[in-house]
Amino acid sequence: MPGVSDRLPVFPWDRLEPYRASAAAHPGGLVDLSVGTPVDPVPGVIREALTAAADSPGYPTVWGTVALRDALVGWVGRRLGARGVEHTNVLPVVGSKELVAWLPTQLGLGPGDRVAFPRLAYPTYEVGARLSGAEPVVYDEPAEVAPEGLRILWLNSPSNPTGRVLSKDELRTAVAWAREHGVLVVSDECYLELGWEADPVSVLHPDVCGGSFDGVVAVHSLSKRSNLAGYRSAFIAGDAAVLGELLRIRKHGGMMVPAPVQAATVAALADDEHVAEQRARYLARRTALRGALEVAGFRIEHSEASLYLWSTRDEPCWDTVADLAKRGILVAPGDFYGPAGERFVRVALTASDERVAAAVERLRG
Repeated sequence: MPGVSDRLPVFPWDRLEPYRASAAAHPGGLVDLSVGTPVDPVPGVIREALTAAADSPGYPTVWGTVALRDALVGWVGRRLGARGVEHTNVLPVVGSKELVAWLPTQLGLGPGDRVAFPRLAYPTYEVGARLSGAEPVVYDEPAEVAPEGLRILWLNSPSNPTGRVLSKDELRTAVAWAREHGVLVVSDECYLELGWEADPVSVLHPDVCGGSFDGVVAVHSLSKRSNLAGYRSAFIAGDAAVLGELLRIRKHGGMMVPAPVQAATVAALADDEHVAEQRARYLARRTALRGALEVAGFRIEHSEASLYLWSTRDEPCWDTVADLAKRGILVAPGDFYGPAGERFVRVALTASDERVAAAVERLRG
């Protein structure tokens, strides 16, 4: 029988392996600025909560504990400015990538349906469409998409890979257009805590959604803000009808966040100090890397938020990848995120201070 993987593109990161080997051969060792995986310690307050909940022999619930739902509701209201948030408006998920990849399938999309996402985008939006059998559609502006058959409109602010931040007006216009055409807006806001030259706004803010969550869902992750990529802690918030349908489906699928991770998430959302400390680390690394890249002849576009510097020397991205690999620096080629990125590379801020300092020295040398 045909494999489901036949619907999918080649896993992009496999193509980077020869360049990883080249960069690792550098006498000073590899500086990996490609994937964007956190490298700093998990904050103590979170580890303590995880340890305290380690004796969890029973099955967790898909909807999460009351304490977790309270924490999610409180954070969405406090940090995102959303109003009238209730337990029915939040749902924990097993990492945001799982949610992105399986959302179209879980919402019943299939052949004849369409899923739209930005022209430069996280590849898993396309993967999710293809897994369900729906048609992936790229856009420059949401209102340019033909609404016929369109079921999901992905927004991504701050953007991965470009770091672009959508304004309140841009978000409000997209939500209004989608509601007019009966399209579900799903806003990937996983980098919202990491605004540098802009203040990212959630699609759940009343200035954007008008105080109603109808037709709107936001996706959030603790991977970057709290160094919890290894915990697979994320959640969605918004339209109670959509989240209720997902809850019923995910109960059948056994898609449960482990109980110790739920407890750790409660602790993480209650503590702002560790988020500020992590932001400061990333800001220092961003400042150092941006200066070194510009000295090395790169132009940085957008990058006003998120964990990446969207960089170009106006040459094919794989030429840039190869040249930097000779210096022991591994970056992500821009075409991983669509053909429009073919002359850019994505440079992640997720390396230790020592490795960032090594990259800066090599770029300036």
